[in-house]
Amino acid sequence: MEVEILDAPVDGIIPVGTHRQLLDYHLGPVDIELTFNQRLAHENGWSHGYADYVVEEYKRFAYLCTHGNQVCTPSKDVDQAWHLHLTYTSDYWNRFCPKLLGKDLHHGPTIGGMEDEMKYRQHYIETLQLYESVFGRKPPSDIWKDVDTRFSHDSNAQWVDLASNIVISKSRLILKIIAAAIIGVLLGQFL
Repeated sequence: MEVEILDAPVDGIIPVGTHRQLLDYHLGPVDIELTFNQRLAHENGWSHGYADYVVEEYKRFAYLCTHGNQVCTPSKDVDQAWHLHLTYTSDYWNRFCPKLLGKDLHHGPTIGGMEDEMKYRQHYIETLQLYESVFGRKPPSDIWKDVDTRFSHDSNAQWVDLASNIVISKSRLILKIIAAAIIGVLLGQFL
C-alpha cells in the first residue's frame, strides 16, 4: 500500500479523508505472525481491543505532534505505543515519519525535577486542548487521563518478568489468606 503524506488541518480541524488515512496506516510489517498491535497488547498485559484503541490514539498523537505547531506530551499508554514503535526502526524512520507524517518525530526523555515536570504537565494540558480542537471531540478519558493522574508518581510501578514471577494484587492475596484461614479453622473443628 502506497503511503502519502497527511494533509495539515484545515481551519484547525483534521480533514475527514486525512483522518481516515491516518487511522488506516498499519504500524510495522503486515505479513508477520506477531503484529505490532499484538506485541503491544502482550507486553502491557492489555486486551487486543484495548491495544488497537491505544494504537489509534498514538497515531492521532503523532499527527498532533507534527501538525500542531506546539510541543505535545502523550498519555502513559500512548507513550507505551510510541516506545514500541521506535523499536520498529525501519517502519518508524523510513515510512511512518517521512511518508505519512511528512517529518521526523523524535522522542526524548525527561531530565527530571519539578521544573521539567511542570513543563510537561503544561504540554499535556495543551495537548488535550489541541486534540479536542483538531479532532472535534475530547480525548477518550480511559487513555488520556486527567493531568494529575497522568503525572502521579507511582514509585511502586516496575517491569516484571511474568515468566519467572507470579503477580497477584494485594487485595486478592488478602482474600486468599482469609479464605485459607477459614478453611483451616473449619477443618480443625472436624479433626
